[in-house]
Amino acid sequence: MNIRKTLFLCALLGAFILTFVILSPGTLSLEGIKTHQQALLSHVDHAPLRSALIFFAVYVAVSALSIPGAAILTLLGGALFSLWEGTVLVSFASTLGATLAMLASRYLLRDWVQQRFAQQMKTVNAGMARDGAGYLFALRMMPLLPFFLVNLLMGLTRIGVCRYWWVSQTAMLPATIIFLNAGRELGKVTSLRDILSPGMVFAFTLLGLLPLVTRWLFSRFLPSAKK
Repeated sequence: MNIRKTLFLCALLGAFILTFVILSPGTLSLEGIKTHQQALLSHVDHAPLRSALIFFAVYVAVSALSIPGAAILTLLGGALFSLWEGTVLVSFASTLGATLAMLASRYLLRDWVQQRFAQQMKTVNAGMARDGAGYLFALRMMPLLPFFLVNLLMGLTRIGVCRYWWVSQTAMLPATIIFLNAGRELGKVTSLRDILSPGMVFAFTLLGLLPLVTRWLFSRFLPSAKK
């Protein structure tokens, strides 16, 4: 293992330990953040920059380590920060965390991911070969695979880090804004189902299919177009 991989592994282990020190059991739950909402709001009012940095760091760690609770943190971001501040923080933190998880899969966990998710990997490889970055966009928009699993499986593909970043950030942005907006009225949210109605999920599905349908139309009616 070279020095870069060693440093990366140490950073992930440090983030893992720090996250569990900061976040006690039950913190990343709807009831947990409701309980601490007023105290957190007071902290943001007194130290807005430090609060934003801590929130960003915790969100990156949760996303990178595939710890359940990113959606709850997004709601909390909507309750603590303005919509534009929350959008910047959550959008970049979630994408950075997803990219770190992808890199961990590519350079540290490749054998384990390949063995553990062999069947899903066949599906992803076929989709990437057929639709490229458009397939990643569709996976981010449609709830076909869990967020953490997309990160891990994409690490085993040949997609570049920059392309992975911008496709992920663009595709996750609509849901990020919706969850942040819902977080502004956190007290009225009793479950995550209150945020994404069947109609909303269907709209996301159609949006996720858009790049795939466009690519199919080009290949169908413009056979000379590059794939």
